[in-house]
Amino acid sequence: MKALLLIDIQNGFCPGGHLPVPEGDQVVPVANKLIDSGKYDMVLASQDWHPAGHGSFASAHPGKKPFEMGMLSGKPQMMWPDHCVQNTEDARLHPALHVDGIDFIQQKGQKPDVDSYSAFRDNDQAALTGLAAQLRAEGVTELDLCGLATDYCVKFSALDAVEMLPGVTVRFIEDASRGIDPAGVQAAINEMRTRGVAIISSKDALT
Repeated sequence: MKALLLIDIQNGFCPGGHLPVPEGDQVVPVANKLIDSGKYDMVLASQDWHPAGHGSFASAHPGKKPFEMGMLSGKPQMMWPDHCVQNTEDARLHPALHVDGIDFIQQKGQKPDVDSYSAFRDNDQAALTGLAAQLRAEGVTELDLCGLATDYCVKFSALDAVEMLPGVTVRFIEDASRGIDPAGVQAAINEMRTRGVAIISSKDALT
């Protein structure tokens, strides 16, 4: 059983969104080719789905500005601009994404006192989304991941997949992903590779 997991391909992370990833919208046509390819038995997507006033937002901390470090529930936390607030246009999956080909959407980041980069669990690693259990129940043996952003949500999802889905082959599709910081992207790719994630292209995924 082979699955594709699309990470946070949302308006908020594309140009014009509240937390845009450079060239974030350019992953959409590549993702659509993967969705439409027939190579996957299951296609899933994660969706950042924050309540208004989420604790990771700089606006929730008087005196803090976006992209400064702060604290959340006693742990260091990057302070983000308000983004992907539930039921807003910013939180919607990109309108050009072939959502009809997506079998399941896993929402994340709903607890106001902890951030959630990974599609599998919150950053404190205490609360599971249930996605790993679902993939195990479906008998998934191969998992390809891509989306936004490589150096945050994609990386953490890939690393959690390796840890939480033992025996499953996990692959990161590089050209179907974009990151925030070039140095951070390279560090993320190196870390994923070191932890056992295969780094591939969409061409590799489609052959």
